[in-house]
Amino acid sequence: MTGHLWTLANEAATHDLGRRVAMALDGGGMVIYLHGELGAGKTTFARALLGALAVGERIKSPTYSLVERYDAQGRPAWHLDLYRIADPGELEWLGLDALADPAALVLVEWPERGRGALPAADLTLDLAYADGGRQARLQAHTARGSGLLTRLG
Repeated sequence: MTGHLWTLANEAATHDLGRRVAMALDGGGMVIYLHGELGAGKTTFARALLGALAVGERIKSPTYSLVERYDAQGRPAWHLDLYRIADPGELEWLGLDALADPAALVLVEWPERGRGALPAADLTLDLAYADGGRQARLQAHTARGSGLLTRLG
């Protein structure tokens, strides 16, 4: 499907991209997989996106809790960090059935560790180190994802 590429000079640019993606959401559900090495900006992006949706509380990293739930403008929003998961079977006890809600916003760091236990991605964000900053590639995998990329411009 379609994709966009950005050069992110610093953390503020990653934050700005998260806010821009939040503003491009259409109010429906969206599943976004976040890929990248440690420190590449996955959590920065997720916090910026959730903050732009005015979740109204401190946005915590789910590194130790594995999952954080928020209310984002009347819809559920989930932020998962699966870095510490060794096997997708470990996710059964988290009650991830709620992620299938078509109105939910789902952000998943390290989604490859939950393969088979997660809803399919509408968008994939790949963050990589490049030229002293970062490079971000958003790739759409569904019509919903393509719609977001179109609105994003």
